[in-house]
Amino acid sequence: MCVCQTMEVGKHGKNATHTGSRGVLLEPFIHQVGGHSSMMRYDDHTVCKPLITREQRFYESLPPEMKEFTPEYKGVVSVCFEGDSDGYINLVAYPYVESETLEQDDTPERDQPRRKHSRRSLNKSGSGSEHKEEKAGLTSETSESIQDTKSLKSFHSDVPFQMLDGNSSVSSEKISFNPWSLRCHKQQLSLMRSESKERKLYKFLLLENVVHHFKLPCVLDLKMGTRQHGDDASEEKAARQMKKCAQSTSATLGVRVCGMQVYQLNTGHYLCRNKYYGRGLSTEGFRSALCQYLHNGIELRKDLFDPILSKLQSLKAVLERQASYRFYSSSLLIIYDGKDTRSETHLDRKAEVRLKQVDLSPADNLQDVSNTESVSFQPKVDVRMIDFAHSTFKGFRDDPTVHDGPDMGYVFGLESLINIIGQMRDENQ
Repeated sequence: MCVCQTMEVGKHGKNATHTGSRGVLLEPFIHQVGGHSSMMRYDDHTVCKPLITREQRFYESLPPEMKEFTPEYKGVVSVCFEGDSDGYINLVAYPYVESETLEQDDTPERDQPRRKHSRRSLNKSGSGSEHKEEKAGLTSETSESIQDTKSLKSFHSDVPFQMLDGNSSVSSEKISFNPWSLRCHKQQLSLMRSESKERKLYKFLLLENVVHHFKLPCVLDLKMGTRQHGDDASEEKAARQMKKCAQSTSATLGVRVCGMQVYQLNTGHYLCRNKYYGRGLSTEGFRSALCQYLHNGIELRKDLFDPILSKLQSLKAVLERQASYRFYSSSLLIIYDGKDTRSETHLDRKAEVRLKQVDLSPADNLQDVSNTESVSFQPKVDVRMIDFAHSTFKGFRDDPTVHDGPDMGYVFGLESLINIIGQMRDENQ
């Protein structure tokens, strides 16, 4: 168990779960659909992830016009891997103090282990056999990951998740986490256990939780661009990434599916896809995946076409003005709410009109009700760029390679998205 100073909790942790006055006890972020570093919930509005210096510096130097399309950067915390007296793993965040934190983040990202950190302490209220299995998985000197998905049931969503493809050990089971989040959690437990004797402190980035506005967030994670490896990648890594791109829609469309979750009104649970599914899609398969993402199990959400297209076109215009920027291996999140509030909003508006009628003339009443009937209620949609561990631009950290013009591989991916969604809209008018 690591030794950390007692500190005040940082301002971003005021709504989080506390371990007394010692820090913020991190919880799983259940809506992670892609990536390999596990995300954790810091509080209702904030998530955190293992810090990579390049990504931190990139967030700190973002052009103002890009900030609408990226998570808000909220700083850095020190994170401590701890165990309690019963042998359960906890991950606790403290205000960052320079002298206390390991300097592992200056190592090139490709040479670092993939630090998938533990999530909050596990449930202790299961049956006797389950309890023993969970505890054995955490206290054993081996680095075996937890095999029993029930070990996470103390941190859950009210809506179950279910995989659509067979690339997960829990593909047919309804669970409380997006299966990809569960996968990252298991790997993280294993790695944290293996490193626990020598690596006690970590730096984590604090970032805006971009789904906190949504009641039932439907999330599509897209790997953008025709190239995924950074300028500092080894020849071996560059070759691997180029092969992945060549064999997927990254080459043909400049974009590929990296993960998704979409709420189904007919079943009351999320359906999920992972990155392995996305790698195997053809161009037509990619289009079908977009249709699936925009389908709520009952109907295609045609009301989403225009707001998504508007966001994508605005982002494209912004990126076309960013000369020398390259966003290698970054992803784009498209988010909407699976709770369809169109009819509710319409009824609320009609009720508001009725309340006003006592103060209006008959002609005004008719005009206001007519306007209410014709209002087009657009759903809330968000589009955010994430993952900047391999991004660069002219003058950034004295990077030796300088690129000319905008990132046309990324722009090509946006153009493909805009064209496909535009065609879907036209076909479904």
